[in-house]
Amino acid sequence: MTDSGTIEDLRARVALERDTIIAFLRELCAIPSMDSQIRDVGERAEAEMRRVGFDEVWWDRMGNVVGRIGDGPRKLLYDSHLDTVGVGNPEEWDWDPFEGVVRDGVLFARGACDEKGSTPGMIYGLALARELGLLEGFTGYYFGNMEEWNDGSAPDALYNVEGLRPDLVVIGEPTDMQVYRGQKGRVEMRVDARGRSSHAASNHLGDNPIYKLLPVMERIRRLEPEFRDDPFLGDGRVTITDIHVDTPSINAVPNHATCFVDRRLTFGEDPHEELRRLQSIVGERDDMEVSILRYEVPSYTGYVYPLDKIYPAWALEEEHALVQAGLRAGEMLWGPLEKPGKWNFSTNGVFWAGKAGIPSIGFGPGEEAHAHTVLDQVPLEDVVRSTEWYALLPATLLQAEA
Repeated sequence: MTDSGTIEDLRARVALERDTIIAFLRELCAIPSMDSQIRDVGERAEAEMRRVGFDEVWWDRMGNVVGRIGDGPRKLLYDSHLDTVGVGNPEEWDWDPFEGVVRDGVLFARGACDEKGSTPGMIYGLALARELGLLEGFTGYYFGNMEEWNDGSAPDALYNVEGLRPDLVVIGEPTDMQVYRGQKGRVEMRVDARGRSSHAASNHLGDNPIYKLLPVMERIRRLEPEFRDDPFLGDGRVTITDIHVDTPSINAVPNHATCFVDRRLTFGEDPHEELRRLQSIVGERDDMEVSILRYEVPSYTGYVYPLDKIYPAWALEEEHALVQAGLRAGEMLWGPLEKPGKWNFSTNGVFWAGKAGIPSIGFGPGEEAHAHTVLDQVPLEDVVRSTEWYALLPATLLQAEA
C-alpha cells in the first residue's frame, strides 16, 4: 500500500542516487552503439544491474541483455533499446556526440533522448521498488535491446524464441514524462521495375525503368486523401523513402530501378490491402512488381531472425488498469499528468501490443522531436524523476487492479 510516507521515502532514496544515475547515463551515451552494436553498452548496463542487486542478468542469442529482479507471480518488463542511429555529418554537431555537453540542466548527446535516457531510471527504479516493498506481486525485468535495426524484432525473438513472456510492458521511448498508450503501425514495400540497358547516346535502344516508376510514384504521392483517419491515432500516411537504380554507368540507360515505400497505418488499415493497392496502381505487367520487404540482416552475434516488415498499429484503452496505474503514479509524485498520448514514430510496442497482445504503455524522459537529430537531448532532472515513476508503478498497478 502506498501513502505519503512511502512517496517521501522513495524521493529520498532517489535523491541519494541522483549523481550516480546521471553519471550512469553519461557513461551509456559515451559508448557508441550504432548499427545495433550494443554489446559494449549492454555490458555497462549489465554491470549496473549486478551492482544494484538484480537476481539474474543474461544475454539472449540475438545479443540483447536481460535482467531479472524479484520473485512475484506476474512479469512486468521494462523495455529500453540501447542502440542509436548514427551521428551523420560530425560537422553538424556543436559538441562531441558521445562525450556530450550539459547546458541548463539538459544533456545533449547521441542517444540521450532515443533512448538511453530511460535506462538508468528503469534499472534503478526496479531495484528501489524491491528495496522499498513496491515490487510485491511482480517479477521485474529490464530488457536492453536493439530496436533501430528493425523495431519489434528483439521482443519478438525474446518472446517466441527465448520464451520470456511478460504480462505487462512499459516502453521507455521518449514521452516527455507523460503516459502514452499507442502508435500507428506501418508496412514497408518496394516497387521494382525492369528495363533494358543501352548506351545513353543510343537511349532509343534501351528501356528505361526509371520512367516506368515515375507515374507510379506520382500516384503514390497523391494517395493520402484515400486513407483512413482514426480519432486517436490519426490518419494514414505514405512516403517514398528511397530510390535505387542498377546501371552499368551514369552514361547508360539503367536495367533495373526500385522505389521504397513507407506506409504508416492507422486502425482499420491492413498491410496486405495496401500491397494490393500498390499492385493495382502498377497493374498487370511482366516488367514491374510490388512486394513487402523482409528483414533478414544478422545481428552482431550473427543471429538471423527473419520477419516481414509489417508493424501493426496498437492502442491500449484509456480505462485499462496499466494506463490508470501510470497516471496514478505520476499524480502521486508530481500532480496530475496530461491525458494519455501516443507516439508519432514506431516503437517495440508493434510487437508487445500489436502482435502479442500484451498490455503496454510508454513512459520516458525526453521529447520525441529531438530523436535522431543533432539536438538529441534529455533533461537530467527528468531522468532522475523518471526513476521514481518506474519504482512506484508496480504498487499503483496493484491498487488499480484491486
